[in-house]
Amino acid sequence: MLPTRQLGRDGPLVPAQGLGLMGLSMFYNTRRPDAERLAFLDYAHAKGATFWDSADVYADNEDIMAKWFKASNKRKDIFLATKFGIKQHPGKPASIHNSPEYVREACLKSRERLGLAANDPIDLYYCHRIDPQQPIEITVAAMAELVKDGLVKYLGLSECSAETLRRAHKVHPITAVQVEVSPFATEALHNGLLDACQELGVALIAYSPLSRGFLSGQLTSWDDFDENDRRRVLPRFSKENFHKNVDIVRRLEEIARNKGCSVAQLTLAWVSELSELSFPIPGTTKEANLDENLGSLAIELTDKERAAIQAVVDEAEVHGDRHPSSMMPFLYVDTVPLSE
Repeated sequence: MLPTRQLGRDGPLVPAQGLGLMGLSMFYNTRRPDAERLAFLDYAHAKGATFWDSADVYADNEDIMAKWFKASNKRKDIFLATKFGIKQHPGKPASIHNSPEYVREACLKSRERLGLAANDPIDLYYCHRIDPQQPIEITVAAMAELVKDGLVKYLGLSECSAETLRRAHKVHPITAVQVEVSPFATEALHNGLLDACQELGVALIAYSPLSRGFLSGQLTSWDDFDENDRRRVLPRFSKENFHKNVDIVRRLEEIARNKGCSVAQLTLAWVSELSELSFPIPGTTKEANLDENLGSLAIELTDKERAAIQAVVDEAEVHGDRHPSSMMPFLYVDTVPLSE
């Protein structure tokens, strides 16, 4: 069994490392056949990696999980998180939807795609991206109705500001906040969000803790990417910026070698130690990578190692944004105030 942590001050015990499942369906390389994807989920379950993170916008991700639930009859073993709020439009920027009507519509659709029984709530339901033009109080009130109706258990927000979290938490307890956190993305550690999470007892769920593979130590060139790999369009992975950012990885690799672990394991251990409420959720589709990621749970950093990692983080000059320009306004969102 994997070590567990309480998901926030009042949440359940879950594995101390989550599993991001987006890559099973989209974004990285070519999608694997269903039989291989289901076998991977079998493997994750057997390893105890049962804190699964999905979203309605991740292509067929909810559908493949429904197939696994039906085939395995092990839905009860999984702490299931999914999200709403983004609509993709081929060839155009995504759009954000938070209206109360859409919140319920999206939840019901996800439940149907996941094949959930009427008495089987989604464990953790996130607002994937926040509409800055709608007061967060309206969004969370609509989400709270889903809890009241037994459709979901716990509520989460993604890419919110500290103030938005505080306002949301007054409407209904927020169990988890999901933001990108890695040595390449440390904003949450300095803009007050981590402090707000600790103050309110909210779990910090760190997505892309390996910076979409940069910190796996396996990427050496922009040309390594499959033609279907969407990292090709991310500024941080551009031909101009790639080699500059790899230099940061090389510095962390030296610390990892001295520790006797991989740079991925070093990074995940660092993210896990940011606070007692911190959960990295690295994504992978390969059994060997899952084993490596889970191995980080046995790593304890010394004060000297933490200081060495922090020095790299503090001195790093990261080149390129972490999302396309159209999505940058929806990171660490403050919403308009609620009218009296």
